[in-house]
Amino acid sequence: MQGTFRFEQSMPTTALPVDGVVGRGAGIRPANPHVAVRTETETAADDPSPSRRLPTRHEPDATQSLVNRNDSPDLPFRWTLNPYRGCEHGCSYCYARPTHEFLGYDAGLAFESRLLVKHAAAPLLKKWLARPEWQGEPIVFSGVTDCYQPAEREYRLTRACLEVAEACGQPVAIVTKNALVTRDIDLLASLAERQAAVVAISLTTLDPHRCRSMEPRTSTPAARLNAIRELATAGIPVHAMLSPTIPGLNDHEASALLAAAAEQGATSASYTLLRLPGAVREVFLEWLDRCEPTFAPKVRQLIGATRGGRFNDTRFHHRMTGIGPYAAHIARTFRVFAARNRLARTPLPLSRAAFRHPSATSQQRLFC
Repeated sequence: MQGTFRFEQSMPTTALPVDGVVGRGAGIRPANPHVAVRTETETAADDPSPSRRLPTRHEPDATQSLVNRNDSPDLPFRWTLNPYRGCEHGCSYCYARPTHEFLGYDAGLAFESRLLVKHAAAPLLKKWLARPEWQGEPIVFSGVTDCYQPAEREYRLTRACLEVAEACGQPVAIVTKNALVTRDIDLLASLAERQAAVVAISLTTLDPHRCRSMEPRTSTPAARLNAIRELATAGIPVHAMLSPTIPGLNDHEASALLAAAAEQGATSASYTLLRLPGAVREVFLEWLDRCEPTFAPKVRQLIGATRGGRFNDTRFHHRMTGIGPYAAHIARTFRVFAARNRLARTPLPLSRAAFRHPSATSQQRLFC
């Protein structure tokens, strides 16, 4: 029997019952500050059972632009590419959740269940690379949402974009927490031979149970470590990202995570402190209280201790690492164990030496 949930976005926070939806990171639909009043209907099983699953919907995204410019001084890259909007991985802490609000959706359950698919991603990338002024600067895949989220198995848009990049020697960096990246080792290895590819694997915990709760539709910790090994064996540089480091919850795992990544072949590492911009705060804290009640008081206190008494700090040069004694302790711990595991280095810079514009006549390029 089917029924409906109705959500009024004019309410401050519309939360599902704790056991109302399974297999998702968010348990609420925070109000969208860009929408005054909104009524949304979702179909779900209308039965007495507490286990109810919210289906994922894929909708076409007719955007005519794909490559985005980044101006943040906290990030070491300028250009990003995202074939999907929203992310089915459903990480409770995901800083990208508020981007869904600009589309009229909420940053909670809608972010992970209402996905927009850029079907024309590969042609748009080829058009971008064919511009005469483009000189092959590195492009980061997944600057916002994960390009290897489950939808990629069906649509293969990331692979199609990599095929474009490989054909013209366009340097790329991949950021993902999904082992599906190993499917494209052939393309990444070809680029790596020209020093034009690096893959950053996000590691948050070695505990599979916490991973399944906090990042419900990502690859398991073991699968991510296996992905590091497969990529490294193929000659592809792998960067381990301890991201996010959550004070009081997973920061104690830094030494084990770095050792495991190094053992599998990672050659460099970095970390970022938990960020809770906008509605991410509501989503994460609700998850924390629901799934980690024992740790919740300590985590809340230590987040404040690393953010000047607040839950978030948007200032450049502080938002990725935090401030105060506990943030300094996290930084020192990371440096010590990164050095011990020979990961205290930055990846080799990607080379644009092999870049060639996509095959097209000069006349055709005038219209790209």
